[in-house]
Amino acid sequence: MQIGIVGLGLIGGSLGLDLRSQGHTVLGVSRKSRTCEIAVVRGAVDAAETDLSLLADTDAIFVCTPIVHLVPTIEQLIPCIASDTVLTDVGSVKASIVKNISPMWKNFVGGHPMAGTAESGIEAAVHGLFAGNPYVLTPTEETPRDAIDRIESLLRPLQVKLFHCQPEDHDRAVAWISHLPVMVSASLISACLNESDSTVLKLAQALASSGFRDTSRVGGGNPELGLMMAQYNRSEVLRSLHTYRAEIDQIIALIEQEDWKALEALLIRTQEMRSTFL
Repeated sequence: MQIGIVGLGLIGGSLGLDLRSQGHTVLGVSRKSRTCEIAVVRGAVDAAETDLSLLADTDAIFVCTPIVHLVPTIEQLIPCIASDTVLTDVGSVKASIVKNISPMWKNFVGGHPMAGTAESGIEAAVHGLFAGNPYVLTPTEETPRDAIDRIESLLRPLQVKLFHCQPEDHDRAVAWISHLPVMVSASLISACLNESDSTVLKLAQALASSGFRDTSRVGGGNPELGLMMAQYNRSEVLRSLHTYRAEIDQIIALIEQEDWKALEALLIRTQEMRSTFL
């Protein structure tokens, strides 16, 4: 197939590398000419330009822009493409995106690859980024079966774990396992920076090792992405944060009351249940 990718960052570039390795022709569009040049040199695309008209003759297009640019980009893209072209996105929020785009383009399949790194940009693109990781599709009852099949046929060879769910269910689930961790992790870093003794703060920074690295990683990621999670999945992020705050308050109370037996029971339960998420 001839595939289009709009947005040649980590996700778009990695998709290009993988799709080209499957024998597809990949055409890319980016706002920056330099990004287009790097994408071609790196082998992420066969050709790239800053003009969306490059994608006029494509079978499917992955729109890999930040969430805030998804709807405007697709509005600009629609006049350039054939009516049977299938569009999909990679946004980490689905309900509002699907609600806005589906009426504009019947062959739209909402998508979200649950993969990434701490790096960003075309330079960070890698082969096999999606292999073994969940890739969620959120078609509605009105989404044509042919459109879903076309996207699935492109993704299955990438060895992803395909899931289908309702857009609203997706947003509630990812609030727990993706968006909440970003806010919690950022709060951890911010809390540590509140240490008033500069000697202690420097010592903590010097001693920080695997535990801090693991729990702070997503809080040290792309600020724009974290902000968009909060803006576009606001109600579910708030819901998960309120529940998390209640859990923190419970732990504070147990420690204040020196109820070590109850605290131990809580820690045993979380130790046992962690594996159900991983």
